[in-house]
Amino acid sequence: MKILFADALPEQFVQQLQELGHECELNATLSADDIPNAIAGVDVLVVRSTKVTAAAIDASDKLSLIVRAGAGTNNIDKPHAANAGIYVCNVPGMNAIAVAELAMGLLLAIDRRIPHNVIDLRAGQWKKKEYGKADGVFGKTMAVIGLGNIGLAVASRAKAFGIRVLGLDKPGRSDESVKRIETAGVELVGSMEELIGTADIVSLHVPASAETNNMVNAQFLELMKSGSILLNTARGEVVDGDALIAAMNDKGIRAGLDTYPDEPGSGMAEYQSSLATHPNVVGTHHIGASTTQAQNAIAAGVIDAIEAYGRGDVKNCVNMETAKVGHAHVSVRHFNKVGVLASVFGVFRRSDLNVEQMENQIFAGSEAAVALIEVGGDVTDAVEQELCGLQDVISVSVHRRS
Repeated sequence: MKILFADALPEQFVQQLQELGHECELNATLSADDIPNAIAGVDVLVVRSTKVTAAAIDASDKLSLIVRAGAGTNNIDKPHAANAGIYVCNVPGMNAIAVAELAMGLLLAIDRRIPHNVIDLRAGQWKKKEYGKADGVFGKTMAVIGLGNIGLAVASRAKAFGIRVLGLDKPGRSDESVKRIETAGVELVGSMEELIGTADIVSLHVPASAETNNMVNAQFLELMKSGSILLNTARGEVVDGDALIAAMNDKGIRAGLDTYPDEPGSGMAEYQSSLATHPNVVGTHHIGASTTQAQNAIAAGVIDAIEAYGRGDVKNCVNMETAKVGHAHVSVRHFNKVGVLASVFGVFRRSDLNVEQMENQIFAGSEAAVALIEVGGDVTDAVEQELCGLQDVISVSVHRRS
């Protein structure tokens, strides 16, 4: 396969893919606007922060897989990729420690005003009396919003600093998830209002989605204590920048930000932001996952995803329909012979029924198989009987949805 890397990846991992027989092109200078002119002939596109737009997808002729070298995929137009039949996959969990370390670094930098110390020292100013004033973080309460891999990594580190950690109690969590939360020492509360209003520090670790867009708005910020700290190492879109500026001006809220709503789509760019330059903000350049340890782990995950795809196994795909689609579930048990499924599909086609989803499973010994098919349209009794009458079909069952 031809693989285009539009962001930097450790050279040894690119060489590993080349040794496996893939054609690799590494061009970390590509911007979102450049990709459409570079995508011809590419089977797999790998990106970190560079945006993959609808224009890039439309310009592709062979592209079948986009790999996000990290967890979040909001820089990729996933609906457009889905409509073009292109898989979008990510590499989750590999950067949790790196992001958690940065979150704690931002917290300490805010409390001890580390950047301001450095600036004044470099300017030849000694201000021990001024910078000797700090609250300290021991005994404070932190609300962690988003108790996934990164949120729990932050929680465990905060606990080591003597910080009380709270999270939101949500129904439907798996037993494994509940155990991980308990192990991290997170106390669960019943409402978002209680969670935010109790905290001295709020740390965000949620993905970008329609539900989380501008989640931190004026109402959210009104619930936060005056002088409290907001940490965002998640996604810029989660925070309403104008509302945060108003809260910093009116309530003295301080913020540690690694991401911004309007940040550039490439690694190098001019950037003017009233939020990033606000005196209450300690900011970094969306570098949460940018440690050698994390990048090596992510690169290994990218290779694993590409190799698995080459074997027909798509890992961590984020733009496939997960819910059952169709009006009926049809189970066809059949002998494992050439042409059986073709005849089944022929019946569906003649009856103007669309196969929405399917999986064919082989029984031990390879003599028999079962096709599990989600069908769009009315699977009538006549269609069921025709399927039952096909050569080498053992039995058919139909579950119709109301």
